[in-house]
Amino acid sequence: MPIDGEHQMLLPLHAPGARDDEPLVPARMVNEWVYCPRLAYLEWVEGAWAESADTAQGRRVHARGKQSGPPLPDPEETIEAFVTRRVTLSSEALGLIAEIDVLDSDDGALVPVDTKKGRRPHVEKGAYEPERVQVAIQGLLLRDAGYRCDEGALWFAESRERVRVPLDEDLIALAISAASDLRLAAAARRIPPPLDNSPKCTRCSLLPICLPDEVNNLHRGSAPRTPPPSADAALPLYVQQPGARIGKKGEELVISQEGEPDRSLPIDDVSELVIAGPVSVSTPVINELAHRDIPIAWMSSGFWLNATTGGKGPRSSVTRQAQYAYSSDLVRVRRFAKELVAAKVRNQRTILRRNWRGEEPEREERMAALKSVLERIDLVSEMPELLGLEGEAAAIYFRGFSRLLAPSAASLPAFDFARRTRRPPADPINACLSLAYALLTRTIGTAIEIAGLDPWKGLYHVERPGRPALALDLMEPLRPILADSAVLMAINNGELGPDDFIVSAAGCALKPPARRSLIAAYERRLDQEATHPTFGYQISMRRMLHVQARLLAKHLKGEIAVYPHYVPR
Repeated sequence: MPIDGEHQMLLPLHAPGARDDEPLVPARMVNEWVYCPRLAYLEWVEGAWAESADTAQGRRVHARGKQSGPPLPDPEETIEAFVTRRVTLSSEALGLIAEIDVLDSDDGALVPVDTKKGRRPHVEKGAYEPERVQVAIQGLLLRDAGYRCDEGALWFAESRERVRVPLDEDLIALAISAASDLRLAAAARRIPPPLDNSPKCTRCSLLPICLPDEVNNLHRGSAPRTPPPSADAALPLYVQQPGARIGKKGEELVISQEGEPDRSLPIDDVSELVIAGPVSVSTPVINELAHRDIPIAWMSSGFWLNATTGGKGPRSSVTRQAQYAYSSDLVRVRRFAKELVAAKVRNQRTILRRNWRGEEPEREERMAALKSVLERIDLVSEMPELLGLEGEAAAIYFRGFSRLLAPSAASLPAFDFARRTRRPPADPINACLSLAYALLTRTIGTAIEIAGLDPWKGLYHVERPGRPALALDLMEPLRPILADSAVLMAINNGELGPDDFIVSAAGCALKPPARRSLIAAYERRLDQEATHPTFGYQISMRRMLHVQARLLAKHLKGEIAVYPHYVPR
């Protein structure tokens, strides 16, 4: 920081004026920086956004005054009894931009008025500091444009009160400092730390994105208060009937099938549209879902993921840039891969321990063999060795998989299972596992994209065209916990039987009703709650996937040193 020679004191370092290619910072972002620097950074730098009741209400309040007014007079003119609306001002020197809701005059000076949705708070200066700083930024932009501006005002829509905001030296200094700090943090790509146990977090719409308690827990061991809420209560909609058509009528999706009555459901109840096979989707549906950031997963009839459209990811490349940089660091990639495979083996041991129905000596033998693999993972130095150990663990695990079946299922010849086979699956259990893994790949791929990551750029899995390598990375430790357990649930509960499969020279496949049954079992598994092993709170498996994807993004960006794989005890 520079030193003032006359007063021998440190002066604050402010950001320089904006370059031609540098976006100007909105005054609203400076407001949020004063309220919570991390919130402002996530929204402005990383493009994160999540709607809430508060933000929706604020948007409606501002929309009421959308009509604009007369243009601003020349700064040299005498300003008397002037009122206008929706004035946008910017300054390259300040690096700022603002849209002023209402602009009126007082004694020859202009007064910016900013509209707030709530009631006037009963605090010393009539309003909270962030709102006063936002008005100060508007005043600074007016001054920069050559106008006289001595004060601003806040209009509180609910209580219909106007509060004066004098632009004194302290407020101006705070506004300039806050704007400069935000611009410097953005230039340095330096995210501020989360607030510590702050009541501000509980009502913040970005809480599921920010994960303040989780980050603080991983840094300092402080216990999280509650799990982050789900973004919404909507669920995926699967449409797999060949020839089905999906259209839109008002606020509902309408599914039509020849010879059957139409079925409809509200769009608000749909978190993702999953299309499997030859299903038609109208352009209005695609447009509406894209507008609402609802992703569409396009899958083959066998549920192989072909592509996705839409989605709710951040509107910036910050996270993906960090992902690409991380993937080029072989030391970090190797360490991540070893931790990933170790987590998968631990979860395989957990499934065997929880669900074993065979002889106890055999279980102990398999548990010991998997433990031996775990111990050797720490010693490997090359990826081929790690792949070999992962394959060895999978062989040990799947050779004991039939011992996890209920007696009623294990006695059926159709459910004989000796080893894992793919492309094509050779028997009903392999067919179920393949479908469950395809469903899990799609679910995790969606969570990854929402977190701002590139599902096609892997760290452990080799990249190949059409293979979402990062989704496969993240799902490896979760295969036993989510996919395998869903298959066991469906078979042991009698939801799938020997007659639900078609066996041919091309392999084994589930009949359409059986696919629906397994999908239902998988979705039920995602809705089940469990204690998160790292944070200690109860959370649904569905929400857990999004937490894990967000934590992976934070790890790749260097915000947390170690990625905590989901490894239940």
